[in-house]
Amino acid sequence: MSKFSHIDDNNNPKMVNVIEKKITQRKAVAQAEMYLGKEIISLLKGNEIKTKKGPVFQTAVIAGIQAVKKTQELIPMCHPLLLDGINLDIDFFNEENIRITCAVHLEGKTGVEMEALTGASVAALTVYDMCKAISQKMIIQEIKLLKKTGGKSDIDKPS
Repeated sequence: MSKFSHIDDNNNPKMVNVIEKKITQRKAVAQAEMYLGKEIISLLKGNEIKTKKGPVFQTAVIAGIQAVKKTQELIPMCHPLLLDGINLDIDFFNEENIRITCAVHLEGKTGVEMEALTGASVAALTVYDMCKAISQKMIIQEIKLLKKTGGKSDIDKPS
């Protein structure tokens, strides 16, 4: 039976010790799908709409990147990491929905799944915040890990 990696033998929380792990190239890709509705999509498509808070997608990308870099402050057992790269993209995938994809890369002893998931999540929350004056019917539908490579186990799920 598997054990939780962040619980010690006395059932207390612990941070995983990675000293024995090998340094490898690691990558994680996470995605958030978000329902915006036709009204908001029509305002955003073709032109980057600028709100009082700034351009919607550009601001969400910056927020997602900042979130990746602060994951260790938000998720208690995450290690501080020297990240090599963060790519965050926002795409329309139909008349009512967008996809936010966050890819995080590093060369290190621990993975970047939580960082990628945090980046996609915060970018989605930022889009919500910036568009809520138009409609509050938006839904952050699904946040998932699509890919993880470079560690003990690799994951590659279809998007």
